[in-house]
Amino acid sequence: MRTETFTLAPFEAHHLDGALGLSRAAGWAHRRADWEMIWSLSEGRVALVGDRVVGTALMTPFGDTCSAINMIIVDESQRGRGLGRQLTSAVMELAGDRECRLTATSDGLPLYEKLGFIATHQIVRHQGVIGHVDTPENVGWIGPDALPPVKTLDRAAFGADRDALHDALANEGPFAVIRNGGNIVAFAATRSFGMGEVVGPVVAENAEQARDLIAFILSGKEGRFVRIDIPEQSGLSSLLEGWGLPHGDGVVAMVRGAKGRSQISAVRTFCLASQAIG
Repeated sequence: MRTETFTLAPFEAHHLDGALGLSRAAGWAHRRADWEMIWSLSEGRVALVGDRVVGTALMTPFGDTCSAINMIIVDESQRGRGLGRQLTSAVMELAGDRECRLTATSDGLPLYEKLGFIATHQIVRHQGVIGHVDTPENVGWIGPDALPPVKTLDRAAFGADRDALHDALANEGPFAVIRNGGNIVAFAATRSFGMGEVVGPVVAENAEQARDLIAFILSGKEGRFVRIDIPEQSGLSSLLEGWGLPHGDGVVAMVRGAKGRSQISAVRTFCLASQAIG
């Protein structure tokens, strides 16, 4: 049987429809708009057989110190040829000296371990149709002009500069915040995604603040489909299940070339923006 020859090329805008076709075939929830947002923040590579997209990978830079390796898909007809490894290696080169973070399924874990990634913790997906959620009184919405303190909080929790991501999220949906003495001390974002909505990132000082932020966003959304991805250690699973978001399949968070944190942060990430970008 003749083996088709593939080439690697920069991931350009005209490749998005082909990438969407791959993700749909793989059972991913992403719409074209979801691809566009991540692609707009990233550099990437596609694998092509002729003009047909048969593989994708993106590297999303967060300042000069960190990056997310994501959206790695290989067409089922091309698997077993080392294409996933080539795509991943290609976007790791784009990352340069940055720390590389990614999330791995059980199938992808062996490959990433061979490429030098180390497992750090589990990411748990919760999704479903929202039930009734009471509205807390200590949370409010903000406009884009209030983003600077949100960016500062996220930088402390995530450990890298994700300002461009938050500018993109502000164009996609609103931010909810908790204030203390007029200062923003915790926040959550929400936007359309897949067949419904996603909540995240959520950055807070403690689980009680995270709970109130999520509850504020979910209140009034009864009957809508919502997805939330959380680090396993966040302690929010029981709460989310009670609101109609059962535990689904999880992935493993991994890191390569980890940069040391200079200080302990007063805030941490309770929900991810997405599995792709943390």
